[in-house]
Amino acid sequence: MGNSILKFFLPKDKVFFQLFENVSETVVHMAEKLAELVHEKDFSRRDQLIKQIEDLEHFNDDHTHRIFTELGRNFITPFDREDIHYLATALDDICDYIHSSAKKINFYRVNPDNITFHKMAELILNSCNEVHKAVIELRDMKNLRKITDAMVAINSIENLADDVFDQGIEELFENEPDAKEVIKKKEIYQVMEIVTDKCEDVANVIESIIIKYA
Repeated sequence: MGNSILKFFLPKDKVFFQLFENVSETVVHMAEKLAELVHEKDFSRRDQLIKQIEDLEHFNDDHTHRIFTELGRNFITPFDREDIHYLATALDDICDYIHSSAKKINFYRVNPDNITFHKMAELILNSCNEVHKAVIELRDMKNLRKITDAMVAINSIENLADDVFDQGIEELFENEPDAKEVIKKKEIYQVMEIVTDKCEDVANVIESIIIKYA
């Protein structure tokens, strides 16, 4: 009976960690689709890719909801409930902004085949890969070097994204004669840059977790 009671109060670590890993993997898949999207010249094909990104975003929503449900069910959690909530929300934000970037490209009928879109999508994919690496290592926190390396990379990528954004805006004003195109592309650049900000938010939450528990 004592063992049964103990099992009831033990944290379901595997549930939380598996859910976080599923979400971070979905983040990478969405970033891969976005990178494919900005190199796709065919509008109808881009529409298909956006639908795939939307499906992945809904899939992520289901996993995020499950994390919050498990948070309400479990008395003891693998790390602070507040940090679990922050991490789930930050990961969900990445997905939301990737989805938003993709939708705006076709909604505004923008041709994404330019260097700024390509660079931003590449940086987003690189950052999401680093996020996934860091999340995987949270399961046992035995390899702190991998986590810290990933966080350093995420911060570096965010700085690069700022530079690409600034350069992209400068080139828009210099070379784009259509004011409407300037407005539309500028907005999409901003949303894509926010994705890298959200990756940095995830890194900050993970840093908080490892400071407390590593």
